[in-house]
Amino acid sequence: MLDNLHIEWLGHDCFRILAGSTVVYIDPYQLTRRETADLILISHDHFDHCSPDDVARLRGSQTAIVAPPSCARKLGGAVTTIRPGDQLTIQGIPIEAVAAYNVSKFRAPGQPFHPRDAGGVGYVITVDGQRIYHTGDSDAIPEMTGLQVDVALLPVSGTYVMTAEEAAELANRLQPKLAIPMHYGAIVGSEADARRFQQLTRVPVTILSKQ
Repeated sequence: MLDNLHIEWLGHDCFRILAGSTVVYIDPYQLTRRETADLILISHDHFDHCSPDDVARLRGSQTAIVAPPSCARKLGGAVTTIRPGDQLTIQGIPIEAVAAYNVSKFRAPGQPFHPRDAGGVGYVITVDGQRIYHTGDSDAIPEMTGLQVDVALLPVSGTYVMTAEEAAELANRLQPKLAIPMHYGAIVGSEADARRFQQLTRVPVTILSKQ
């Protein structure tokens, strides 16, 4: 782990990140803990990423929630909407939204699981001077080219997102200081996918234990 960064994997695509005393959650799903988050980031409106029940476990009167418009309708209350390409700072944390969509994963011909026009996003947040990139549910897409990131949280299970091989190829192009696999062990994928990713990746990889 990089110095001064505290990143916990809570299963599937969910992470808890400490930015000093600021508690950040990304895509909370099937949580077993209850606490008040300062900032919650939601990548897209599928149930395993935009979970109103899990958000409610973390939501306090001062919690800031950032999500695409389709998620805001599900979550209710005060939500800051975001679209690919947007940049904003909330709770003192710079946030950049990167497009997230499929180019090779389809439910039927011409029908990707995550269409580009659905407005799903990944997030680059800057914490203690380190840029952390959570791709959301996505294949490797042109919008990722040239991103400067220190930590890359990458899906590895295939089916709906990148395979371990595709994620490794992306990590090798982005050259983060650290890559962490995600999107396995819940809906699809297993730790074997994370291990395969680690074998193929030419940057440091940490496979986190589920907290």
